[in-house]
Amino acid sequence: MIGRLSSAPGIAAGFAVYVDKASPTEWSELLSRFDDASIYQSWAYGSVHWGQRQLSHLVLEQESNVVAMAQVRLVQLPLIQKGIAYIRWGPLCRSRRERLDPKILSHVTQAIKKEYVERRGLLLRMLPPVFENDSFAESWEATWSSLGIGKIEKAQGYRTMRVDLDLALDDLRKNLHQRWRNYLKSAEKGGFSVREGTAIEFYDQFLTAYQEMMARKRFETTVDVHEFRRIQLELPEQLRMQVFLCERDGKLLNALVVAAAGDTGIYLLAATSNEGLDAKGAHLLQWRAMEWLKARGCRCYDLGGINQERNPGVFQFKSGLGGREEHQLGVFEASGNWLSTICVRVGEQVQSLRGRFQTCLKRTPL
Repeated sequence: MIGRLSSAPGIAAGFAVYVDKASPTEWSELLSRFDDASIYQSWAYGSVHWGQRQLSHLVLEQESNVVAMAQVRLVQLPLIQKGIAYIRWGPLCRSRRERLDPKILSHVTQAIKKEYVERRGLLLRMLPPVFENDSFAESWEATWSSLGIGKIEKAQGYRTMRVDLDLALDDLRKNLHQRWRNYLKSAEKGGFSVREGTAIEFYDQFLTAYQEMMARKRFETTVDVHEFRRIQLELPEQLRMQVFLCERDGKLLNALVVAAAGDTGIYLLAATSNEGLDAKGAHLLQWRAMEWLKARGCRCYDLGGINQERNPGVFQFKSGLGGREEHQLGVFEASGNWLSTICVRVGEQVQSLRGRFQTCLKRTPL
């Protein structure tokens, strides 16, 4: 366990840094204080997806108030303890309903570098919760550049569509594409019922529809829906994913899973059962999700990633919600140890070659 670093060199007066001091309960409570929070910075996601032993948690205080934090994944080689410190959708430094303070970003970045790059000798890589069109994106990138945090130009950034939930509901509806709006009207008159909640029983019903869909479509995916079930069980109530179920005559047609931790809701998972193939229940669920997110105080709806070339049908569906195509700011990294950098680079090359080899095997007729 690392102690308080407020008197360490480089830590400004009035600030204190804590590493691996917060409990899961404390971390969850702190997470709810940030607009840029997401499920990917939740303790439950980290412990289930990566494993508890790989997690580290850093908290920055200013005059006893938590102003920034980051959940970090550590992947280190045995014995030499060199490797990577990875922050997904972090660090968090936009407190609720407050603008980004570049000084806070600078202080938390310096604390992260001091702990994971300088003290532990790891390669630091970060995927920030920032999009190119955000008003503070330029300031964020400039701050990191001044601290030696460089963008990986070859890394493929996250592409999505985001719906502005600050608009009134009537305006959100007007922004829906005409065909999408017509489908929604049809669904509203189609005798459907919508149930929603966070209980695991709701998620299990989503799994039923998802398994039918996967058996029908037979496509490959890197998403582990059973892992998300375990995450749901570990999340505290205020951070749990909301599950929406569309039914008619007691039969499940569609299911949707949405996460909302900060000011942004994220479309995580969706499924259509065999019974729901000819219905438009998916449109009704997306609209209900936007209503729910807006009532919850979210200002934006992230539609969960797009790829027009590989999945044109999903791209067309998401385009109809009236959002704007967005690109995440990018992937950034910093290194102060040559051995960690070499270990990570070699490991990534091996992983890439393995992926290509497996792809070739699938394409080769037996």
